[in-house]
Amino acid sequence: MPANSVAIDDYLKTIYHHTEWQSVAITPSQLAAELALAPSTVTEMVQKLAALGLVSHRPYGPVSLTDAGRARAAAIIRRHRLIETWLVREFDYAWDEVHDEAEVLEHAISDRLLEGISARLGHPTRDPHGDAIPDASGTVVTEPFVLLAEAAIGHSGRVLRVSDRDPALLRALEGAGIDVGHAVTVAGRGAVQVDGGATIELPDAATSAVWITA
Repeated sequence: MPANSVAIDDYLKTIYHHTEWQSVAITPSQLAAELALAPSTVTEMVQKLAALGLVSHRPYGPVSLTDAGRARAAAIIRRHRLIETWLVREFDYAWDEVHDEAEVLEHAISDRLLEGISARLGHPTRDPHGDAIPDASGTVVTEPFVLLAEAAIGHSGRVLRVSDRDPALLRALEGAGIDVGHAVTVAGRGAVQVDGGATIELPDAATSAVWITA
């Protein structure tokens, strides 16, 4: 298995993503579900990643990135999120359109072009969905957060991140004024007040897809 395999990057990105907004490590079965692969295929790959020193794993236990694995995951995630930001700012892509394009381009552009894109954009620290863009050393800027579904009624915060998993939900949330940077106050289960305005009812999946400042 070549050390530069796209498949390796996909596994490492998925493991990295899993603990960005919560702390529980991913299990092999969860990894298989996320990647839409057979559990036996994932088990074999995890063993190979462990042999390469990219993950730590014990039989039937969760999978965690080693320092080397985290550095490699952060590098490819930096590429993906800078490209997403570039497409939104420079080419007027909507935030629900950029993920698939970035999946293709992240493996195609050179390091020189990537750093040129970062410089042109002013070295952003967040992508259009609010996910942290690692810097060239793999460091990310974080701040305390709470998932909207877990925020108490009356809690006010700024939208930090909206999951990009469901493009239709992204469009619905944008139409409702739920975008990164906007202020919201939890008015009830599935209801928020946006920027001090009217209270709106959110789509069913929204409270599990939005993170706000704690």
